[in-house]
Amino acid sequence: MKKSLFFISYFLLLASIQSAIAQAPKKIIVENSDFSDVNEVEIPGALLLTGNVKINHDGIILTCNKAYFFQKENYIKAFGNVQLVQGDTLFLNSKYAEYSGNVKKAFATGNAVMTSPDATLQTDTINFDRNVQEVFYNTKGTIVNKDNTLVSKSGRYYVAEKKFQFLTEVTITNPKYVIKSNHLDYYSNSGHSYLFGPSTITSKANYIYTEKGFYDTKKNLAHFLRKSYIKYDDRLIEGDSLYYNRNTEFASATRNVKITDSVNRGIVKGHYAEIYKLKDSMFVTKRAVAINLVEKDSVYIHGKKLMVTGKEGERIIRAFNNVRFYKIDMSGKCDSLHSNSKTALTKLIGNPILWNGESQITGDIMHLIGDNNTRKLDSLKVLNNTFIISQDTLGTGYNQVKGLNLFGKLKDGKLHDVDVIKNTEVIYYARNDAKELVGINKSVSSKINLILENNTIETITFFKNVDGDLYPEGDLSENDLKLKGFVWRGDERIKSKDDIFSAEENELNDKLIKEGKAEDAKPNVPMKVRKETLNYDKKKPAAKTSATNTKAKK
Repeated sequence: MKKSLFFISYFLLLASIQSAIAQAPKKIIVENSDFSDVNEVEIPGALLLTGNVKINHDGIILTCNKAYFFQKENYIKAFGNVQLVQGDTLFLNSKYAEYSGNVKKAFATGNAVMTSPDATLQTDTINFDRNVQEVFYNTKGTIVNKDNTLVSKSGRYYVAEKKFQFLTEVTITNPKYVIKSNHLDYYSNSGHSYLFGPSTITSKANYIYTEKGFYDTKKNLAHFLRKSYIKYDDRLIEGDSLYYNRNTEFASATRNVKITDSVNRGIVKGHYAEIYKLKDSMFVTKRAVAINLVEKDSVYIHGKKLMVTGKEGERIIRAFNNVRFYKIDMSGKCDSLHSNSKTALTKLIGNPILWNGESQITGDIMHLIGDNNTRKLDSLKVLNNTFIISQDTLGTGYNQVKGLNLFGKLKDGKLHDVDVIKNTEVIYYARNDAKELVGINKSVSSKINLILENNTIETITFFKNVDGDLYPEGDLSENDLKLKGFVWRGDERIKSKDDIFSAEENELNDKLIKEGKAEDAKPNVPMKVRKETLNYDKKKPAAKTSATNTKAKK
């Protein structure tokens, strides 16, 4: 039993000694020096090495013109043309350097230059901790690689990750843009940049702001996540998540998207958008709405899909599927809409219906025509099967005008002077100044002119082939009080800008807005590093084996 305990103790002691030996600092080895000396008066405890000095320590090589080697401390002070080399991953050059073999840390100063396979750092002083494979500096530094130049007040380089990290003011200068941030991680091999906190990207094409983002400086692709926007000369793009391709000037935005057109005084909103700057076009969906300023009022146009194309002054808005629009004095619905800013013409296509004041207007084709000089709606054109209906203000009946085509002039956004031509029919509740019902006018003619004030009919004028009369209310049956094709759709009338959306769209909107607010309320943390960044060097193809070598192996 005692022998067993002895052997166990012996082996534990032996293992402890071996572990201590393994963990003990390795000694610095002097591989070459043209001349060596000792001067205990001037440099006590040091071996003085001069000429072609070469030192080896645990995988690094240090060369210089002159060195003081403190053997007891396992420490080197190097002078003149100092270079510290770690494999093929790091080269550190300076006028002066110090290196401790015990703690495996280096200090270099005097035109210090660190070179890695993908970048070169120039600064006054560089510190290198081999234990954690980190380089750091606290003096102004300039980093140069193939694509970019980075300037910062301080920084840190992670050798294994090939990552520069800056926690103070840093600027990346590229031929196409300049990035500024106070917190940036830059991977020198891939050119991937991770921005955190207030950051800007400025170029001739645009200005970008973000507080959390990713930018691939080689491929010119970006993804921005927090309080981000892209600003062009005439357009501002905002969204909770922005994707951007500088090569094609393409951007997409997701959730709480807002695109502001400063020249054409318009705003487009939705929860997903694609913007093609070079083609002057955009596509917006998910509760999409275009808001345009007309006559000091805003026109809201909604469709399941919105497309805006064309350069300044020639912009075209297209809306598809269940289109609805709203303006204080006018609203409507149709299957699709086409609005051209150059011709100031808006076409309501497919089952159009328009409410102007209290009047309901329908027809096969409907055009709203504006005036580019006054930026006001000027006139209305309805082609084929025109039908105007409005409720009698004091009764239960309906004023009706029916004909082939309608041509109307607007005044202050309201229909004022209206001509209805060809095969016109009228049912009109005539009242005196005391608002008493005089009778019901039921007539047909070739043409009718209506003059309206405040959306009520002031006068009616009949032209050519007039046939009709004024009837007492009791002389007409219920069927006689409605023209053929009469359909009152008052319950569909859009009375506010919120009515242009369906319940499902509003529910989606509330959900996405809530998600956006919840995301904004969270503490801002750096973006997670992408797999494409971590695996960048793994994508590089392996060297091909020659046919000769392959045969030799066989």
